[in-house]
Amino acid sequence: MTGPGDAGGPPGPARGGLLVIGDVITDVVARHTVPLAPATDTTARVSTLPGGAGANAACWAARSGAPDVRLMGCVGADSAAWHEDALLRCGVRPALRVDPDAATGTVICLVDATAERTLVTDSGAALRLSAADWRDGLLDGVARLHLSGYLFFADGSRTLASAAMAAARERSVPVSVDPASAGFIEQHGPAAFLTSVAAADLLLPNSDEATLLTGLADPADAAAELSRDFSLVAVKRGAAGAVLAAGGDVLARVPAPVVAPVDTTGAGDAFTGAFLASLLTGGDPVAAAEAGCRAGAEAVTRAGGRPPERGVSAAAGALRSGAPT
Repeated sequence: MTGPGDAGGPPGPARGGLLVIGDVITDVVARHTVPLAPATDTTARVSTLPGGAGANAACWAARSGAPDVRLMGCVGADSAAWHEDALLRCGVRPALRVDPDAATGTVICLVDATAERTLVTDSGAALRLSAADWRDGLLDGVARLHLSGYLFFADGSRTLASAAMAAARERSVPVSVDPASAGFIEQHGPAAFLTSVAAADLLLPNSDEATLLTGLADPADAAAELSRDFSLVAVKRGAAGAVLAAGGDVLARVPAPVVAPVDTTGAGDAFTGAFLASLLTGGDPVAAAEAGCRAGAEAVTRAGGRPPERGVSAAAGALRSGAPT
């Protein structure tokens, strides 16, 4: 872990692009307005949408103005082309490995009348990346590296994440991690997770993850405690906004816009993507948190975890031909 002096990378004009390594998932979103009825039917509106914490964050970063956003991930042959096209339509350059032995990961998102979601997860191919997939050249032209926390919950993808972080440190490329899942952190062990992500400069947990990682009940206290080991910590608090901390102290509490939520799936990913885009384009941490809160508020007003797609265009063709290999 780094010291408190660096607040997640120097401000100023963007020096390059953003490389996101993380999960690409097929989301089956079931929005039900009445409580689930055990052992029988519950009426719902069901949509199949592209998702995944890493992929969502990359798409929101591109939507928020980050230059040259790239995504490294692993999918199954069953839906590889669909996911690649969805990423291109959001302005992201995909570098997807197609696993011959596993289907693309799937998450069933059960969204209740309050827009809160409960996730049932089959990671599938998403966590089948390994150190063998890493090449230092993936960092060419990259100004920030972002890792989805899901990578740290499987041995192979954890070795990839470690290799990527080590290479980034050698190039002085700032590294951020979104812990991604309080449930998986609890299974893996908070101390083990913190050890795995020790090389990161920026940590972006939500309130549940931050309190689990520290044992402190108050998200602001948790943010301050985590910032003793990470240069900058941004704790996402949903409708309550975000808390920023560095060097053991709370820097700012940033409110979120008031909106009528439809689906909270991917709201934290939207915050992360917009936060990183702001840093890349010269914003300070408070401006980045404000951008993140705006993106998170937009995200909850639509189903699924992605921003609106840009559509098919010549630009998408250029992204496809320029995808890193």
